[in-house]
Amino acid sequence: MVQSTKRWLPLIAVAGAAAFALAGCSSSGTPSPTSSGDSGAASETYKNLDCASGTTTADSLKVGTLLPVTGTLAFLGPPEISGVGLAVSDIVAAGDKACTFWTDSGDSNDMTVSSASADKLINEGVSLVVGAASSSVSLNVVDKLTKGANPIVQISPANTAASLSGYSDFYFRTAPPDTVQGSALGSLITSDGNAKIAFLVFNDAYGTGLRDVIEKTVKDAGGSVTYGATGAGQEFPPGQTTFSSEVTAALATKPDAIVVVAFDETKAIVPELVAQGWDMSKTYYTDGNTSDYSKVFEAGTLDGAQGTIPGANPADDFKKRASAWHKQVEGSELSDYSYSAESYDGVILSALAALKGGANDAKTIQANLAAVSGANGGTECTSYADCKKAIEAGGDIHYKGVSGAGPFNDKNDPSSAFIGIYKFDKDNKPIWVSAVEGKS
Repeated sequence: MVQSTKRWLPLIAVAGAAAFALAGCSSSGTPSPTSSGDSGAASETYKNLDCASGTTTADSLKVGTLLPVTGTLAFLGPPEISGVGLAVSDIVAAGDKACTFWTDSGDSNDMTVSSASADKLINEGVSLVVGAASSSVSLNVVDKLTKGANPIVQISPANTAASLSGYSDFYFRTAPPDTVQGSALGSLITSDGNAKIAFLVFNDAYGTGLRDVIEKTVKDAGGSVTYGATGAGQEFPPGQTTFSSEVTAALATKPDAIVVVAFDETKAIVPELVAQGWDMSKTYYTDGNTSDYSKVFEAGTLDGAQGTIPGANPADDFKKRASAWHKQVEGSELSDYSYSAESYDGVILSALAALKGGANDAKTIQANLAAVSGANGGTECTSYADCKKAIEAGGDIHYKGVSGAGPFNDKNDPSSAFIGIYKFDKDNKPIWVSAVEGKS
């Protein structure tokens, strides 16, 4: 675990912060929710709040996104996009101005998508970038976004690769690094009585990094890895579509359990495991594939299998509001809430940092993010509207968000976070069972 040792310097709020307003534009109207972000989903009305042409950070908090609309992680797009959209709506409902500039991150199979989107975000002059979902995609663009002549704050709701901890002063994340999730999943696997573990893992920064932590946790508990271990060279390339040889080789080692660390490739791995007679209740999944497969596999296929997703189980009220936003803006209700809370919190934290610092530019947001997250202590608040009042009253605040993450540490990671434990039901849907809290 990485312990926080950096002393965050006290940040002085700009005089007249009470009069400062985040300014923004909408190309398709202004939302008129009945509350500032705590309840009333059924009666709230949401609309697009896209940044109009010519909008600048001088008059708007410009929230750029780098989230998966296409590619193997597209299933994470709706909950993450909803989290961003809902947060921007709540900011505007509280009397401040903000807008969104959406782009597609794609996936690690085609890095040209994220590269092109990063260029668009830079040219647009956004205040911050929410994303990417994939650690590999973030590693592809993080230098361009955060280390250029005019760095932009990048705040990811889903990156977990340990290599991104402390990567840049302008890179933050609201999801914990793999050291937390890997330890939790490894402990779950061994506590279930499994001693011999096989990995089916893709050769991706996220995949191998998470595998390494799980493997260490299993070995520290006295277990062993029979297939797919670190250094064995048995990873498969991202985007592979057939897995007969990998599954055959893994089962030949007679493991007690199999851990699948992949994205959309999981939809091809599972049928092969079933075809070769594996007990699917003895499979474990991670945040990249602990998803709703009710429309993908035959009922009962994953019954009893388990997985982990970083983050607390969002409150029902938040889920209703996020789903209502997606229904009204995108035309469908949400069936998955992975990283919706982390996306929401990333935007709210950034807006509060801008409010505290008195400007919407990236440098102001970067300088104040740790403070509003509670790194200096301060008045606790749970909504943008309430935190705004506390900032206007003077002093530090501690925004306690819907994801349950702790204040940013000296690596710009959440100092603590919850890992949700899920078990698949007979409909192949992951059902939240419990959560464990870990420290970064």
